[in-house]
Amino acid sequence: MPPLAARPVIAVLCERESDRVPGLADVDAEFRYCDAAGLKQAVTGARAVLLWDYFSTALREAWECADTLEWIHIAAAGVDTLLFDGLRESDVVVTNARGVFDRPIAEYVLGAVIAHAKGSQASHDHQRRHEWSYRETRSITGANALVVGTGGIGREIARLLRAAGLSVRGAGRVAVDEDPDFGTVVATAELAEAVGWCDHLVLAAPLTPATEGLVDATVLKAMKSDAHLVNIARGPIVDEDALLAALTEHRIGGATLDVFSTEPLPAEHPLWDAPGAVVTAHMSGDVVGFRDILAAQFTDNARRWLAGQPLLNVVDKTLGYVPGDVR
Repeated sequence: MPPLAARPVIAVLCERESDRVPGLADVDAEFRYCDAAGLKQAVTGARAVLLWDYFSTALREAWECADTLEWIHIAAAGVDTLLFDGLRESDVVVTNARGVFDRPIAEYVLGAVIAHAKGSQASHDHQRRHEWSYRETRSITGANALVVGTGGIGREIARLLRAAGLSVRGAGRVAVDEDPDFGTVVATAELAEAVGWCDHLVLAAPLTPATEGLVDATVLKAMKSDAHLVNIARGPIVDEDALLAALTEHRIGGATLDVFSTEPLPAEHPLWDAPGAVVTAHMSGDVVGFRDILAAQFTDNARRWLAGQPLLNVVDKTLGYVPGDVR
């Protein structure tokens, strides 16, 4: 094992090697910027890694060079793209960006719910065709929303939807009779039995073996014929073929989709033109200034790490999320 540098080395994985993370100059460490191609060299002898390019899986290929690694921080809430067997089995600590995206994503979901209820997509289509088309729209007051995922993001969604007048329930790993944010939490294993209640099914759960393919043909069949699906979690939580069939056959009312199994969504993918589908480019949590917030969160944790203090947002690598954040 090579000797450690006098100043601890932190490798910073960016989409481009020329990218820079704001505020790192105030941290007493040596930062090695790299892109995916340069990660093996940058991580050699490094004690920490900042995954600024949080969609990259390059660390898997560079793992054999991570000879002195102690800590990885991923600038994202989800860690599914990061975790692999070698990392799970190691003593390397993983932290994430828990808390940064809660409110922006909740606002996105509220906007999606309102847009669906008010027929915004149809209004846009009529405007493009210069058609004056009077219609009655729905109120969101009294509508029912089932939020899958009871972590920080799901809870912020629930609070905002309740404040807007919706009735909200949650779905999590275990059922709960009384919850301060959701009222009632049903078990995700019983999702097919629960979705018939809701007008809006919101997916905010982490991608784990238990949630992959959770919204399948059975769940979609159990939804109301005018129900609205919102996915701000991860694409593979939804069976996209089954969703496409449900939209095409008008068995559900619509879907607002910010995440997909393949990203970017291929230009020829039929979901672009599916009836009732609204497609956005994995941007539900990305508001103006969010990179500065992510950087400040990392620098705070970096100072803790350098001082030997406990790190914040430590991920349970077996579960795939921060303990206590999701039930």
